[in-house]
Amino acid sequence: MGGRAWGVLVVLCGAIFLEGIDVAMLNVALPSIRAELGLSTATLSGVVSAYVLGYGGFMLLGGRAADMYGRRRMFLAWLVVFLVFSGLGGFATEGWMLLLARFVTGVAAAFMTPAGLSIITTSFEEGPKRNKALLFYAGTGAGGFSLGLVIGGLLTRIDWRWVFFTPVILSAVILLAALWLIKEPAGEERVPRRLDFPGALTVTVAMLLIAYAVVRLEHPGQGWGWTLASFAGGVAALAAFVAVERRSPAPLVRLGILKSGPLVRANVSALLFAGSFFGFQFLVTLYLQELRGWSTLETSLALLAVGIDAILAPTLTPRLVARFGNTRLIFGGLVLAAVAYALFLPLGLDWTYAAMFPSMIILGLGFALAYGPLTIVATDGIAEDEQGLAGGLLYTAFQFGAALGLSAVTAVNVAALGDGSREAALGGFRAALVVPLVMAVLAAIVIASGRQRVSAKEARLASEEAIPAS
Repeated sequence: MGGRAWGVLVVLCGAIFLEGIDVAMLNVALPSIRAELGLSTATLSGVVSAYVLGYGGFMLLGGRAADMYGRRRMFLAWLVVFLVFSGLGGFATEGWMLLLARFVTGVAAAFMTPAGLSIITTSFEEGPKRNKALLFYAGTGAGGFSLGLVIGGLLTRIDWRWVFFTPVILSAVILLAALWLIKEPAGEERVPRRLDFPGALTVTVAMLLIAYAVVRLEHPGQGWGWTLASFAGGVAALAAFVAVERRSPAPLVRLGILKSGPLVRANVSALLFAGSFFGFQFLVTLYLQELRGWSTLETSLALLAVGIDAILAPTLTPRLVARFGNTRLIFGGLVLAAVAYALFLPLGLDWTYAAMFPSMIILGLGFALAYGPLTIVATDGIAEDEQGLAGGLLYTAFQFGAALGLSAVTAVNVAALGDGSREAALGGFRAALVVPLVMAVLAAIVIASGRQRVSAKEARLASEEAIPAS
């Protein structure tokens, strides 16, 4: 790759690193934010949920907007929005200001992220170059989340507001570099298209309602009425969206893209994998801080071993992809993740970090093997004018998977708490740890089913070729 190509890749990797570090730092800073602003538990949970709603609700629309109105334009415009509202979060003095800032930041990420991914998939030709670029991209995003846990702990010790101001500084640097380096593809003629407003409205309403329902699963004590109503409304809006798209002469989402078996399997596996990872990380954080009394910084450093994927993804994974292919690598990564979760099941009240370390390092290796190749499979073979849509589908799967995993482990943990003793709390953690294990196993089964179909197809083609020869 030439110098400009590397420059573009570094800028886009910086953007996905920014997203990862932004989420991770905020998660670490929540207790300090609550202490200073006096937020209720519901408002504090809403600070996280607001981002999920904005991100998940607008991701499909954001991905399609990049295809229709220009990837560079969408990337730059929403990076500015991300910068501004992250800064506003740092100046918040009331809970509603944080809620607004996080919601709009999530919306900005929903438009910016698929635009950045589609710039990579359209700037690098399909094959080894694109694969290498995507693996660098995926590794940087994962590294941002891992390092964000540590950096967030350090910044929170100074002032939690730096958790919001630091992304502003990074956004400004990325924006200046992007203005200089990123160009729309030369000679590309973008045909103006009328926005499919009914499609955009129904899919956004559907995603917002479903995201809200998933978030409410974390709080079973609030009752099931609104949760079920939100799910029902989301499903109804989704059905309306499908009906609109079938009749639209210029649909927002071409439904035929969902006929791609590899794309569907990659997205389902991504949803389950993200759910297992974020659910596990959430449980480990609670176990170390609430049950063992570890500090925020000690917990962040304990989880840092998972960040080995940031080193392995751009160095080791491309070689393994070239030798074994994406599907085998994804399957291997998911199996390793399941092993990591299984090793953590017998955790005790007096576990040393040496007993936890195998799970952390194996999970980091599994993440390095699976995350990048999932991104490759989800975008391979997709037409250039639908790359933004493919990216939107993938990141929607990741976001909903993360929300679903967090909700599921929270619900199981709360249900299994028992009498409130330390032993009962430990039992609750053990019960909830089964959820990430089951999700990782299901993801591996989904990927394995695709491998079996490919093998069967190859065998059929081989037999058909052998008939004329005989």
